[in-house]
Amino acid sequence: MRTPWRTSRRSPEDDPSVVFAHAVGAARQQDVPVEVLDALTTALAGLSPDLDLPEVPGSLADAVTTLYGRGWQPADVAHVARRRLSQRAGKLAAAVVTAEASSSGAARRAPREWVDQLDALGTTTGLPGWWRSTGVEPATAWRDVVRLLALLLQLPAMEQLLPTPAGWPQHRVEGAAVPAGPVDEKVLGRVRGLLAKAERTEFPEEADALTAKAQQLMSRHAIDAAVLADRRPAGAEAGVVARRLHLDDPYAEPKAHLLQAVATANGARVVLLPDLGIATVVGQPVDLELVDLLFTSLLLQATRALADASRGESAHTRAAVFRRGFLYSYATRVGERLTEAREQATREAAGEYGSALVPVLARREEAVAERVEELFPRLRVRRGRTVDPAGWYAGRQAADRADLGSGRSPLRG
Repeated sequence: MRTPWRTSRRSPEDDPSVVFAHAVGAARQQDVPVEVLDALTTALAGLSPDLDLPEVPGSLADAVTTLYGRGWQPADVAHVARRRLSQRAGKLAAAVVTAEASSSGAARRAPREWVDQLDALGTTTGLPGWWRSTGVEPATAWRDVVRLLALLLQLPAMEQLLPTPAGWPQHRVEGAAVPAGPVDEKVLGRVRGLLAKAERTEFPEEADALTAKAQQLMSRHAIDAAVLADRRPAGAEAGVVARRLHLDDPYAEPKAHLLQAVATANGARVVLLPDLGIATVVGQPVDLELVDLLFTSLLLQATRALADASRGESAHTRAAVFRRGFLYSYATRVGERLTEAREQATREAAGEYGSALVPVLARREEAVAERVEELFPRLRVRRGRTVDPAGWYAGRQAADRADLGSGRSPLRG
């Protein structure tokens, strides 16, 4: 990384490069009082009120590039900055990532998944563009810059799920790395439509029918894709992929429990990095698409159900312990219902494929387990948490009403 230091004949207190370096060093230390960092960024604002210190953009870009080499992806950087620092710092991280992508030619060289992440980050580019969009005072802006750079320099390495910029070709070859058993876009479009309707309706019974139908549709498509992939020379192993999903506060852990429930019911595995609010989901492409879509939809439904359950005069239903218990219970019950729907789809598929289906699904499960072991050789299983009984009961009732797309009425009891 470029050092944020330049030679100067002025005293250190008058050299913005020196002050910037001291500020970054202070931000990297846990025991430095906030007042010290505030004093340094205020001084920096006086010395460089236009945020035009030449080495700063390069220092930020180099920090991002280093993270890419350590397994990070564009969306990961913006997410952690937002989670650890602030929404505004998250936008700064996105602007830095976008500027780095422009200089590295990511649009023509990066994998399609990488480019999709960049597109989702917005169009604000670089430090000047971010500052113009915020309208904050120079001292506040410098504080965000300093804290972001300090954070980027301290983040741990992660598993490499996509090729890093160092390994990109000069021009991306479209379709060269399509995994076995790709997702049928027509089926995916139908699923998206069903879930969108489920999210808009105000009637739990209708939402239940729409979501259940979506689950059944994708479950059967996943089974058909598994049989097709198993007939190819590479087998099930060639189709296993991994992607990251990001979990925002509040209640990131109960949300992770919901993701785990959805993934388990659909043949995928989840590895959680709780300090970062990042979950890695490992499975076949069709299963990961369903997990992503269904998790997003059910999280929206859970949030709406929790708001309904928290209304009223009882202070207990508005307490954090109740909300946490509600979400944990909701996730557990939804997982049970999704498993039932997938088992039903498997039974129906067995009528068509016969006894040959069992070893196909077994090899598919084994391939996912092997990929998880390869990516996370030192994986530890976390224990569950004790939750509020009232919240648990309310969450279970709400999960029984959640729309899973099967076309049947909500479960009772």
